[in-house]
Amino acid sequence: MDIKKILLTGSTVAALAFVVACSDDSSSGPKNEDPASSASIDQPTSSDGTTPTSNGTETGSSSSTTELYEHLSSSMDASVTNMVITEIMYNAPDTSELEWVEVAIAAGPDLKSMAFYKLRLEGAITYSFPAEPLAKGEYVVVTNNVELFKETYPTFTGRLFGPWDNDPSTGTVAKLSNEGDVIDVKLTGNGDVSCSYSKEPPWPSLANGKGRSLVYKGGNAALPSSWGASKILKGNPGVGNDEWLTTSNVRINEIMPTLTGQNAWVELYNAGTENVDVTGWQFESKVRNDTLTIKSGIVPAGSYLVLDATSDFSEELIVSPIGGAYYLYGATEGDESSLLLPSSELSSGVVDLADGSTAQGALTTATPGAINTNLYIGPVIINEIHYHPIDDNANDVEFLELKNTSEAPITLYQKLSNASRGWKVEGINMEFTSADILPANGFAVLFPESLSTAVGEAELRTRYSIASDILIKFYKGKLSNRGEMVAVKKPFAFSEDPVNPMNNQWFYDWSDATLYSDGWKGTDFAKTDGFGYSLQRKDYSTMGYEASAWIAAEPTPGK
Repeated sequence: MDIKKILLTGSTVAALAFVVACSDDSSSGPKNEDPASSASIDQPTSSDGTTPTSNGTETGSSSSTTELYEHLSSSMDASVTNMVITEIMYNAPDTSELEWVEVAIAAGPDLKSMAFYKLRLEGAITYSFPAEPLAKGEYVVVTNNVELFKETYPTFTGRLFGPWDNDPSTGTVAKLSNEGDVIDVKLTGNGDVSCSYSKEPPWPSLANGKGRSLVYKGGNAALPSSWGASKILKGNPGVGNDEWLTTSNVRINEIMPTLTGQNAWVELYNAGTENVDVTGWQFESKVRNDTLTIKSGIVPAGSYLVLDATSDFSEELIVSPIGGAYYLYGATEGDESSLLLPSSELSSGVVDLADGSTAQGALTTATPGAINTNLYIGPVIINEIHYHPIDDNANDVEFLELKNTSEAPITLYQKLSNASRGWKVEGINMEFTSADILPANGFAVLFPESLSTAVGEAELRTRYSIASDILIKFYKGKLSNRGEMVAVKKPFAFSEDPVNPMNNQWFYDWSDATLYSDGWKGTDFAKTDGFGYSLQRKDYSTMGYEASAWIAAEPTPGK
């Protein structure tokens, strides 16, 4: 799994949230030029394969822009067409194979021809829009199966496109992964966007095959708190401005695993101004397939409630150190909080960040009934990110650098009693092999796979003066020009289902993670967005979510 024009507003960092590349053009974006005479415009193709009229086809009544889009518009360049994904159906109910994405203009001028501005989907799926206009306030839908979409939504009167392109590896229409992925909307200029989705906490579980779509609420499209489960069953494609199921102010704040001589416990936090009675609320352990009931309890406003695993639930709660997903369900549908525990004997929880967002992970110290401590950081950290090289400089390429902060070499491959697997870097689709060793206090420099043949390891070493003892590897993904979550994870345990191998699962300890952004404030940070600078780590005391953990400087891969 590999999720933007991103704004870092108060949101929750996804355990699996991934952002891939955005705009491929450094121009200022569509300015309403007349594309009629351009020879590059393809003939428009509707979903039924016919050629529509010049004013577009399948245009339904779309709702006007609301406060959400007025807010988005106020934070964007009004002269540039900025795109947005407003709704995603990645795992339809009743085992249906139907998938679809709703796209709209968030701000800026209308598009007189989507093809002229190379409007397209990339990332998890690919699709190029035809030479039809798109106006602000319209919500168009792209699907994997046009006929099945029409059967599922017989009253739909909007503009429908599809199917999207085939998956080259299968030769059939591509499928959105139910695990999670990134969907990019790109066009000529700087108004592109990347959106993530995932089935893992803290993403809304009702959108994972339980009848709801994901609805965009606003903010950083890479983060789960920017999305909600649709209020309408099966979603509401082609309409826009949809309502989502709301959640309460109570969240799972910290969980201690069950250890020898120590019972597990769960800490809840109430961010609201009124006490909340959680008597009868459900608590689910996905890894054990257990759902327990909270016997009684009130979470005070602005404070905490600690639930003992042996006495406060309908039966004893067992929290395995291998990690996994845990959910808290309130009295109303959609009222849920969730936490994805890494594999660790430490407690895990939520940490509030300086920008108003939050992050999840193992904690340096357990603090039941009090504010959480720093996130635990392992020995292998993300040390440098060159996510947006200079666009017109072929010798300036993206890369990601890892550093071993320990005094001993680390083999980036784990041999467990029942299986073996390499460490991985989520966000760029990178997995190490048994031959990969990171020296004590040493570095590894990771480049895109395309450079392995187009440039080659030897030339990269020469170009950047990378010493021969520095590990160089190539990854299959791509760093987003806008920002994304990148995480270094170490295999911890493997759960094997002898009956159904599809249920086999790896569990990981998290060594480090960051959610970098081209929206980080400061002149120097702006230089990392296509002006030759990279993000370089200066704080190794906790995970790299905070902008304050980084500086901007000229790239220094392998040094």
